Amino acid sequence: MNKFIALLLILIIAPLLGGFYGMIHDQITYSVSSEYYTKFKFIQFGIDSWDIAQNIGTDMNPEIQLDNPRLGAAIVGFLATWWVGMIIGLFLGFLGLIHKNGKVMFIVTMKAFCLTIAIALITGIVGLGFGKLFINDNLADWNLPENVLDVNHFIMVGSMHNFSYLGGLVGLVFAVIYSVKQKKKFT
Repeated sequence: MNKFIALLLILIIAPLLGGFYGMIHDQITYSVSSEYYTKFKFIQFGIDSWDIAQNIGTDMNPEIQLDNPRLGAAIVGFLATWWVGMIIGLFLGFLGLIHKNGKVMFIVTMKAFCLTIAIALITGIVGLGFGKLFINDNLADWNLPENVLDVNHFIMVGSMHNFSYLGGLVGLVFAVIYSVKQKKKFT
């Protein structure tokens, strides 16, 4: 496989993997706080205008109910993260050009991408715990929907989402280090 084909495959696979990560991530967070979706994410992503949604809230306190809310959470997860996967894929894909051939480039870059995903997930889980232990006691700066019933779990999920994006950045740094070290290993 030549490097151009490897890069093309990376650029196709990366946003799909990023979106898949988001789908799994949001299944976890939906389990912690469905309100985060029905009172925030479904509205933020415009799912209230889809035929599959029913707006049961008011203008002051919107809430969206779906027949299949897990599917809605998966859609939100994909839409929220495919583009992050694309950015990471672009960065790691072009960095991968340092490798001796397309096969090594593809394998090392995919491993680096998976490392990024693993670090993002672990960092997100840390964020979930951080939200539970620290943020719930200090809600002054959070702009929450007024109709949230379980504020603690809502905050935990928001914290996990924020930490996951940070984890993607940290994971990218480790992925770059991994890729460069692999270049030295195969030289």
